Amino acid sequence: MFVMKCGGSTLAELPNSFFADLVKLQKEGANPVIVHGGGPAISENLGKLGIESRFVDGLRYTTNEVLDVVEMVLAGSINKLIVRRIAQNGGKAIGLSGADGSLLQAKPVANSKEVGFVGEVTDVNADLIRGVLDLGYIPVIAPVGIGADGAQRYNINADTAAGAVASALGVSRMIVVTDVPGILKMTGTERKVLDSITVQQIEDMISTGEIYGGMIPKVRAAVACISGSVKEAVIVGGNEPGVLGKVLAGGRIGTRIVRMA
Repeated sequence: MFVMKCGGSTLAELPNSFFADLVKLQKEGANPVIVHGGGPAISENLGKLGIESRFVDGLRYTTNEVLDVVEMVLAGSINKLIVRRIAQNGGKAIGLSGADGSLLQAKPVANSKEVGFVGEVTDVNADLIRGVLDLGYIPVIAPVGIGADGAQRYNINADTAAGAVASALGVSRMIVVTDVPGILKMTGTERKVLDSITVQQIEDMISTGEIYGGMIPKVRAAVACISGSVKEAVIVGGNEPGVLGKVLAGGRIGTRIVRMA
C-alpha cells in the first residue's frame, strides 16, 4: 500500500501514461491511495461567482459560502476527473470526500477566528479506506472534513490530510507528485536533483535563497505530509516515465525529504 498526494492542477496535466502506470501497480497488488488538492480551481470558481478569495498564513479564509465552492470543486469536478482518468486507463477508482463515512473527522484549527472553517484532522476512518481497497478500487480522497457532530464541514489542507491518511494506514513514506523532478541544487554550472535532504536542510536552503519562488510552497507542502508514522516524503515529477514504480522499487528518483529522529 502507498499514499500519493497530488495537487489538483498537477493531476489534470499529467499524461495518460502516468495513470496507466498507476493502474498497472494496482493490478500488481500495490494498493494506491490518492489524496488530492485543488487550490487554483477553487480560486478560479470563487472568482467566477464573485466571492472574495483571501489567505491568512497560507490558509484560505473559509466561510460556509466558500465551503460550498470548496466542496463542489474538490469532492466534485476534480475528484471525478481523477476517477475518470483512472477508468480511461483500465483501472477502478472510487471518489470520496472526508465527509463520506466520517472519513476525515476534523476540528477547527487553533486560529479558526482568523481563518474560518479550516480544520485539522482528528481521526481517519482507515477501515473505510481498507474496505475500498479490498473491493479492488483505488480510493481518491478530497480533503473536506466533517466535525464530530456530523454537521459542520471543514476545509482541510491537502498536504496535512495526506499525512494524516498515511499515518492512519501505517505508511512510512508519502509520494508527492508535482511538476518538478525534485529539489534542485546548483552544482558547479548546473542544477542537479538532490537525492535526499532533511527538513532542517530545506529551511537552510530557503533562508540562503537556494530554494526560492514557486519551489518553496512545493517543498513545504511535502514537509507537511511528514507526520506520525510517515518518516519521509518523496518529491517526484509526474512526467517521468514509470515514476511511481521506480519510487516503490527504491530507485534513485526525485528527492527524499527525511525527518530526523
